[in-house]
Amino acid sequence: MREHETPDTPPSRPAARRPGGRSARVRTAVHRAVTELIAERGYGTFAVGDVAARAGVADSSIYRRWGNLEALLMDAVVSRLTERSPMPDTGSLAGDLRAFAAKAAEDVSGPDGLALLRTVVTVLAAGPSGEATRDRFLAARAEQIQHVLDRARERGERAPDVLDVLDLVLAPLYIRVLFGVEPLTREYVEGLVDRLLPDRPESTAQTSGS
Repeated sequence: MREHETPDTPPSRPAARRPGGRSARVRTAVHRAVTELIAERGYGTFAVGDVAARAGVADSSIYRRWGNLEALLMDAVVSRLTERSPMPDTGSLAGDLRAFAAKAAEDVSGPDGLALLRTVVTVLAAGPSGEATRDRFLAARAEQIQHVLDRARERGERAPDVLDVLDLVLAPLYIRVLFGVEPLTREYVEGLVDRLLPDRPESTAQTSGS
């Protein structure tokens, strides 16, 4: 027994760390600040100091974690377009992809969606660093989609390739928003999934009844 401890005194324990902790709170605050500044001012109109002031953190914290403004921007954008759009589990591949497409359309057509997509395009044109960010974004999306496709195959459903989902569902959504080609209506978004899965029973029934 340690000195000054009695049999009834519980042994001292290190304080429990809160889930996520300060690091997670800082990341969330900085990402929120970046998203707001992009939506309000656009890319190239603010500096690390502006982000730090809005997030309530020191400039040094941002430089230590992200290195530069471009890396921070892309981390925030990639997080916004992937982590906030988790893949659903509706019990069928068509249902999963419809829900996924609807959430993706909502994300990119929201108040800050266009600004975020324009930031992605601008940074992707910056050379090797942009290519690395592109690869990271596509890898994150591909991993999410692959999980859904694998789950569908386990249920005995026929599933397309990941690139088919990227090419026929995500790409048209992003292109329409970037070029301002008509709104992303529910019918349009669901039609992308219908064209991706033309042999599913629902699509066959709709075609034969038209």
